[in-house]
Amino acid sequence: MLQASIQKNDKQAKWLIGIFSFVVFAVVVALGKFKLNVNLGFDVHIFAKINAVLNSIIAVLLVMALVEVKKQRYLTHKKLMMIALVLSVLFLVSYIAHHLLAGEARFGDANHDGIVSDAEKAAVGGMRIVYFIILSTHILLAAVILPFILFTAYRALIAEWPAHKKIARYTWPLWFYVAVTGPIVYWMISPYYT
Repeated sequence: MLQASIQKNDKQAKWLIGIFSFVVFAVVVALGKFKLNVNLGFDVHIFAKINAVLNSIIAVLLVMALVEVKKQRYLTHKKLMMIALVLSVLFLVSYIAHHLLAGEARFGDANHDGIVSDAEKAAVGGMRIVYFIILSTHILLAAVILPFILFTAYRALIAEWPAHKKIARYTWPLWFYVAVTGPIVYWMISPYYT
């Protein structure tokens, strides 16, 4: 096992993780109320594509990290997980940029008028329900997973391996699900971007 990378301070870690998680959640919720009307000279949906690519890479890194820890290659596992964390921060910045600049797209809105008519609903049929199931589970888990990811990383950084392993059993599959469903949501909604 690896040595601790940071000094243990559970009280400070709980506060920092709690505040950071709350601020991120509040910013994401607030994004639904704002849209900046600026012309950047390029298609702002490039951020959504970047998000899908980042999520895909994160999903691959999570699988690679799991394989490495099973093989007891702890340093490689740590490096892969740290890269996944850094990419998650980049994802968050890109996600915020996309939602501030692009606004909301509606699944099935083929004519891009902001309203999904009965005819448009009929055209997409049952895929609309599939989309909303995937989207709602993705959003719910994305909202709750951040503090778990941070606490899991914290337990590893202070070398509390039993606690790290215990929480990672729950964190890893949830994080992986969010990382995999992100690109699926993008693939399904992207035809309806304006």
